Order: sequence, then C-alpha cells, then structure tokens
Amino acid sequence: MIKLKTPEWVKDAVFYQIFPDRFAKSTRVLKPNNLEPWDAPPTSQGYKGGDLYGVIEHLDHIQELGITAIYFTPIFQSACNHRYHTHDYYQVDPLLGGNKAFYALRDELHKRGMKLVLDGVFNHASRGIIYFNDILENGPHSAWLDWFIVEDWPLAPYDGGRPANYVSWVGNRALPKWNTDNPQVREYIMQVAEHWLREGIDGWRLDVPFCITSPGFWNEFRDRVKAINPEAYIVGEVWWDSTNYLQGDQFDAVMNYLFTEPVIQFVGQEHLDRALAISPKSYDPYPAIDGIHFATKIEKQLFRYEWEITQAQLNLLDSHDTPRLLSICGGDRDSLKLATLLLMTFPGAPSVYYGDEIALPGADDPDCRRTINWDKRDSWDMDMLATYKQLIAARHAHPALRRGSYQRLNAGTSTYAFSRALGDDKLIVALNVGSKAQKLELATGDLFAEGTALKAVYGKAKATVEGGRVMLNVPARDGVILVAD
Repeated sequence: MIKLKTPEWVKDAVFYQIFPDRFAKSTRVLKPNNLEPWDAPPTSQGYKGGDLYGVIEHLDHIQELGITAIYFTPIFQSACNHRYHTHDYYQVDPLLGGNKAFYALRDELHKRGMKLVLDGVFNHASRGIIYFNDILENGPHSAWLDWFIVEDWPLAPYDGGRPANYVSWVGNRALPKWNTDNPQVREYIMQVAEHWLREGIDGWRLDVPFCITSPGFWNEFRDRVKAINPEAYIVGEVWWDSTNYLQGDQFDAVMNYLFTEPVIQFVGQEHLDRALAISPKSYDPYPAIDGIHFATKIEKQLFRYEWEITQAQLNLLDSHDTPRLLSICGGDRDSLKLATLLLMTFPGAPSVYYGDEIALPGADDPDCRRTINWDKRDSWDMDMLATYKQLIAARHAHPALRRGSYQRLNAGTSTYAFSRALGDDKLIVALNVGSKAQKLELATGDLFAEGTALKAVYGKAKATVEGGRVMLNVPARDGVILVAD
C-alpha cells in the first residue's frame, strides 16, 4: 500500500490566486496600443496588459496580507488574455514580460520565503502551437500528425459552419486536444513539467486533468515531478469527489469546490443571488442551507479523504471560473467575512482569489476577472482588508488551525461551532449566520480545564469553562474565535 505523503509546506500555506492580465500593470514591459482601459469592465477577448513585474511591484501588499504562496493562472505564450490556449510551453508570454520577468518574480518570491505554483494546461494546446499549426499547413503530410487526434479532412479550425474534423476540448476548436496516448506527446508534456520545476517553481495546478485518461499518465507525472522536488505540490482542478486521484500515486490535492459549495450555501442565506448561484459549473451553491445541513455536507467533505490529504486540499471561496462570492451573496459583506472565517479555520490550505480582500465584486466570467485599481485605494473596502489580515494572522499564529484535530461542537438552525486542537494550542470557532444574536451552550469536554477563561482573537465574545461547558453569545451575522486567556 502506498504511504500517503503531501508537501509539508502546503499545510502551513495561505495561497493567493492571481489572474496575471488583471492584477497589476508595470511600465517595464513594452505594451501594444490596443489594450482595454484598466478601469473598464473586462471582456472575453480584450487585454488589460497586466504583467509579472506588476506582481513584483505589489508583493508588499500580498505579503502584508499574510500570503505565503501564489498560484498563477497560465503565464505561457498564448493568444488569449487567460492564456489557456498555449502557444509555447517554454516561453512566458511577452505581454507578461517574458522569461526575464518570470525569473525576476521567482527570485523575489523565494527571497521572501514565498512559494510559486504555475497552471499546467496539458490536456489541450492551441491552434497556434507549432505542432498543430504544422498540421494546418501540411495536412496529412505533417510530421506531427499523430500528436493530435485528426478524424477527417479538411480541417476547419476557424469556420464554425463546418465540422472541425479534429478532437478539441469540449468542442472548442481553438483548443485541439493532445493525443496523450502517443508516447512522444506524453514525453513532451513530462519534459515541460520537469523543466519548470528545475527553473524553480514549487508545484503545478493541473487544468481539467480528468480529461486525460491515458493509462498511467498522472502516475508517471507524479513520479517525475517528485523525483525533481519531493515537496512539489500537485493540485488538480477536479470539482467533484476525487478519491481516485488522491491515493498517493497521482495528486496531492484538488481545488476543493466541495468545500466552496456548502460554505456559500450556509453563509449566504437570504442574500444568495439565485441567478449567479445556479451555475453551469460543477458546483451548486444554492439554495441556502441551515447549520444542521451544513454540518452534514462539510463534515462529509472533511473526512472524505485521508487526513494527510485533507490538510493539503486547496480550499477556496471563488476563482477565475466562478462568480465572486461577494456577488453570489448579493454584495453582502458579512457573507464574505463569515466565509473567510471558515476558510481560515478549516483543515486544508486556504486560497484567496485576488481582490477578494478588498471586496472586489464580479459576476460570471469575464466579470469575475476584473482589475485591481491600485491608484484609487479610497475605493477599496479597508474594513474587509483588515478582516482578511486579522483572520490570516490568526491562522499563522495558531498551529491548531493548520494541523490540529477537528471536532464539531454545535450545529443549529443558524449556528455552527467547532474546535481545533494541537497539543496546548486549542481554539473554539463559532458562527451565527442568522439575523438575530444566538446564545450557544457548547460541551467542550476535556478541551479546556475547568474555570479556564476564554478570550476572542477574532470577533467579540468571552466566556469561562464551567462544568465542561461554555456559554457563548454570538452576534447576528458574525463569528468568533476563542482561545484560553
């Protein structure tokens, strides 16, 4: 039996997800003229011109937030603003500053003790990659013919009125699917993964890895990645039960949308925007659920996998693929604060989508990929920023929030409470998503000694342990974290 082992650093990490075209724009990269105005609403095809030097220039903001690792959506050369249409896996896109900007970013991150995870789009490439373009130019005479899956002739890469005659991702002819049953293609992808690990990245986030079904592909990928860096993080984009990938022989973790769904349902309550929450994506953060239903759903998720895996799961509230939580919850700030309280106190590695910390709104793609306005900080929600900093600091300050045991203490109509404990580090976390204050009686057992006074490191509450119980008042639409005083 394979011994489960996930990267130790991930269990202590707080991630920040960046969509590079929209995060920050520097003057160090030559920009073409036809960019969209930075403040204008984003479009599906337009570019804003964000780059990696812009990220470097704002690392103080990211680090002061408490972030220890950054996950970037794709950065390789492409002909789209999101860069999931890869043209060259060995070149960082020139609009992002090219390879020179990548190396500068890598060095600055590692100097600060921060980790760097890249997005690996290995199921499909683009019409512009040289190997597929050669097929378009030379037809059946192309040397690269069996690197993709051609079904008939002629190919129609741009004419939607004719059959494409080649396999692409979900029928999108802009994204021809690699023939990963071909050993040469398989080796090519493995070498790409190895190359960037040798260049200093700390892991791969894998785009739609469930679409690659070639036997043993992800097993070999793990073996080769871990041979270069045993502590490299391999996290797959899988929106549903991922047991088959999380047996210690493929991924370390997945993007934990099974965490996202019940959290939004619980904290959002009557604020949930049905139109945004009912999503074509593979998660369903609607309708609202009470604390009892939340307990069932979230604890099923918490104990779905081995504890070693659970501690490495990439927990998130939203991403470039979903509406932002703030918008799903109708702009209600308390919903975002409550969700972030859960994000920072649950087992697993929390991931903050850029801009959530200043209450950046966003509906469905492309609106969820808005820019951060660095020149108008008076438009930021500074109270939200302070909340994020406080909750992230609490996670860093308490090992129990990162590696401790988990025990439910309460589940009611509008309430949920639990403990985290690791040695002498013990905490109680309680939430009230309802519109009225709630008095909770929590049976703490031997968690704290009799007479222990508890103080809040987040929220407004205090209590004393009496008879193995704690009486706690939790304000409406609020939560608390308690520790021994």
